[in-house]
Amino acid sequence: MATSTPTRDAYDPPPGGTRQTPAPPRRPTWRSRLWRFDDKASPYAYIAPFFLVFGAFGLYPLLYTGWIALHRVEMTGLDHMEWVGWENFDRILHDPEFWTAVGNTFAIGVMSTVPQLLVALGLAHLLNYRLRASAFWRTVVLTPYATSVASAALVFALVFRADGGLLNWVLHFVGLGDTNWANGHWTSKIAISVIVIWRWTGYNALIYLAAMQAVPTDLYEAASLDGASRWQQFRKVTIPSLRPTILFTIVISTIGSMQLFGEPLLLEGGRLGATGGNENQYETLSVYLYNYGWNLGHLGPAAAVAWAMLALLLLIAAVNWLIGRFVRTSAV
Repeated sequence: MATSTPTRDAYDPPPGGTRQTPAPPRRPTWRSRLWRFDDKASPYAYIAPFFLVFGAFGLYPLLYTGWIALHRVEMTGLDHMEWVGWENFDRILHDPEFWTAVGNTFAIGVMSTVPQLLVALGLAHLLNYRLRASAFWRTVVLTPYATSVASAALVFALVFRADGGLLNWVLHFVGLGDTNWANGHWTSKIAISVIVIWRWTGYNALIYLAAMQAVPTDLYEAASLDGASRWQQFRKVTIPSLRPTILFTIVISTIGSMQLFGEPLLLEGGRLGATGGNENQYETLSVYLYNYGWNLGHLGPAAAVAWAMLALLLLIAAVNWLIGRFVRTSAV
């Protein structure tokens, strides 16, 4: 008996002889719409406060400073602006005092950053060992960072005083004679660098300590089994593991050195501090900006100096990025 084979797309009608039509899709309720809106909008709401604060206190002042840099504006007449274009930038670039401030800033930055990071690395290496009262020693190391810049600068100004200063008393006691620290071209830079080193060494030491504690102990155990000494372990294990952290502290210290203001301003104080010494021997870019904007009242050139500092920071950041990229590629 021959049977018919049903085709692949054969359709069996439901009982009753009629085909059921699919139910229409349900319209989303207001609760589901609210949930979907909350799911999409919540991330933007969480990050909105940061962008609002940054726009009000970061981006707007930056753009407004750039606008002022293109005008002639005096402190006594903020409502009167005269468009001068690039005249303010041309004025500071042809001012020898500006380049003196640039040289002083870089010199003090190098003299303070290099010893600071080296000492911080050594302190972090010592604190990384199991010491008694380790929390106490870490707090002691961080104490200078908690001190205000005004207090530290005033105390060290007494230490470096030419007449009756503590350091000159010690030098005179050992027979080396007195030194006029603030009036010397290099002694004034050394004095400011000592203040910066004293304040920021502990801060960088704790950053290095946190990075050292993240290094796997297996690396030290393997190096110890291979016969490596403590110094060899520090050079071959610790330093390579801390390369990203070291680059980070270099960038942060460089930015800080570009913003040096309180230390040189308060080293002598008064008119000499506001001009960076009698021969501008320790005038930094921040002091130069302060002198133009607040002592002389010329806000246009002061704003141009601020943008010149930003350009120098971007240039230094690009150099640090290239160095970091070279170090990473060479380590592979």
